[in-house]
Amino acid sequence: MSIPIDTISVTPFGGKGARKLRINGHSHLLPYPEEIPQFMKEKEIFWVDDERKHMFQKGWKRPVTDSSFFLDEKLKWMERNKIDHAVVLNLSQLYGNGLRLEEMKKALRFQNDFNAKVQKNHPNKFTCGFVVHPGFIYGALDEIKRCVEELELKVLCLPTHFMDSIGQWRSIFDEENDRIFELADHYKLAIEIHPYDGDKMIKLENSNWRFHLIWMLAQCGDAYHFYTLNGMQERYPNIRTCFAHGGQLAQMNLGRRIQGFDGRPDLFKGKHHPRKAVGHPNIFFDTLVHDTDSLNLMFKRQGTKQVLMGLDDPYPLGEMESDAQSSYPGKILDLAVEKKIISETEKEEIWEDNVLQWLFGNDEKAKQNLIQKILKG
Repeated sequence: MSIPIDTISVTPFGGKGARKLRINGHSHLLPYPEEIPQFMKEKEIFWVDDERKHMFQKGWKRPVTDSSFFLDEKLKWMERNKIDHAVVLNLSQLYGNGLRLEEMKKALRFQNDFNAKVQKNHPNKFTCGFVVHPGFIYGALDEIKRCVEELELKVLCLPTHFMDSIGQWRSIFDEENDRIFELADHYKLAIEIHPYDGDKMIKLENSNWRFHLIWMLAQCGDAYHFYTLNGMQERYPNIRTCFAHGGQLAQMNLGRRIQGFDGRPDLFKGKHHPRKAVGHPNIFFDTLVHDTDSLNLMFKRQGTKQVLMGLDDPYPLGEMESDAQSSYPGKILDLAVEKKIISETEKEEIWEDNVLQWLFGNDEKAKQNLIQKILKG
């Protein structure tokens, strides 16, 4: 099912009759099976079968639920759904947690080179992110420099949590990682914070998709907790951080965090009050919360300008075409307008302006450059 949108003639951005762009700030892309290096299958790190039916890791497999997992098919999917441009994040399966150092470096380098190639070959369609492993700080810093200076990637993808070199799970915003954010601030990067590996962190049976439906939201909430307690939005003013899946628990849990901070100040010495981060211009959330009540709470908490379109395509928890759910990409914002939660203008800003603000901050030249690439096709 594709969203019915009238065809609008394109004129230069800002000119009379110019249309607003539809930019998806949260997308993923699988390499074709033949693009994945042989060592990744031999080491059981990650691979896709030749029939393109499943993706695999050691002791794990997941069905490929939509053809738009792959490049050519995604381009057709985007055209069908009138999506002008997409931000492609790294695959969550390639955060590198638990891998030996050399295997991790090779796997992440493959992911970053793959994304760079996609962006280079399709600059009008994709802005791509890159990933580093914070557990090996010097290698992470070198890879940031390589990805920014050589590959021209500007979106740093980080997990909410990572496994350090002695097997301990840590928050991405632990103080030992400050050097990563200092370098990101130097390069004025956009940052995406995404959850994964909850089943490895939490000793519960992995049943009924609980780690995707419940614990991913807790992981995002935990990451946001420490990001704001450490005042990172103030300490690193040149980065703009987006929390995936609406940082959903972060919205609902604000009152409890404030009460805890005020009620037990002995536990928060030297930390920043949670209220100071609410609606901060350098903190963003995507729209992928699945219902308008949750979306409305996020708008009330953070303001509409801090929310950007995120479809999480092509995953089944993304905003995809679905007859069973009467769904299509962009439905939640259409419903929000219909219910008078936001205006049509605010909807257009969430699709375009807010994504560009997250990507480029106040660099108007960079925004215009991307807009022109998109419009020229």
